[in-house]
Amino acid sequence: MRLFLFSGTFLVLAALFVVTCADEGVPPVPHEDVSIDSAGNIETNSEEKTESSKLNVSFYHAFIASLSVIIVSELGDKTWFIAAIMAMKHSRMAVFAGAMGALALMTVLSACLGWVTQIVPHKLTFYISTGLFALFGLKMLHEGYHMSPDEGKEEYEEANAEVQKTSLEIDSGKFNDLESGNAGPAASNNTWQILTFVSTIVVKSFMLTFVAEWGDRSQLTTIILAARENVSGVILGGITGHGICTGIAVVFGRLLAQRISVRTVTLVGGVVFLLFALSALFVDVDSS
Repeated sequence: MRLFLFSGTFLVLAALFVVTCADEGVPPVPHEDVSIDSAGNIETNSEEKTESSKLNVSFYHAFIASLSVIIVSELGDKTWFIAAIMAMKHSRMAVFAGAMGALALMTVLSACLGWVTQIVPHKLTFYISTGLFALFGLKMLHEGYHMSPDEGKEEYEEANAEVQKTSLEIDSGKFNDLESGNAGPAASNNTWQILTFVSTIVVKSFMLTFVAEWGDRSQLTTIILAARENVSGVILGGITGHGICTGIAVVFGRLLAQRISVRTVTLVGGVVFLLFALSALFVDVDSS
């Protein structure tokens, strides 16, 4: 405060000196004006850099947090198995496109829902979200500790049953006409039926993933993160995390579906959630 008053007094005196020199016919020294302007620009640029630095830190913190919790929440989850099983039977690109469309939409909707809660005082949402993260972490550790080794197989079988229902509809669709030769001689007609078949897979993948993801832990986590973190970072981190998990599912799902340890992933996820909850002890809520 004293430094601010001293600087202000100095600037006022300098301005009076310049005005006095002008009245006496002495041209003002350009160096004084330049130094004053330069000082003002430096102060402005410093403030802009500080704000930009805070924005970058909050964005990267939100991005890493969202990316981490999505990965530990989605690996071995029902939606992961749905993508893996569908990719074993249908086009990987079509399954990936449908699943990612649903997951990206769910991420944006969840983040917007969390962003709306920012009308609540920041301190309140910060401490509530921290408590929920701790609760999720403890719950995941408890579930992982008491989880049977066959939990992954049970998730796989449940997801497989849902995929089988939709596979019957897809297999009995128009693509059967193409295989049986009833599509007609025109190549354009064949191309249209192939596109219809692929689009059907995309839609089925989208619907199965969206329904399975609704109310899932990852959706609740995204809402909580968006209530306390940078929304853009949460959305980008969440979509990136879903993209990594879904990519692993459609490419390596055949190898990992029966071998992935859901118990281990759940325990690791619990630790990650608790770490983010504990990190709140080292954050200044007012400055964040």
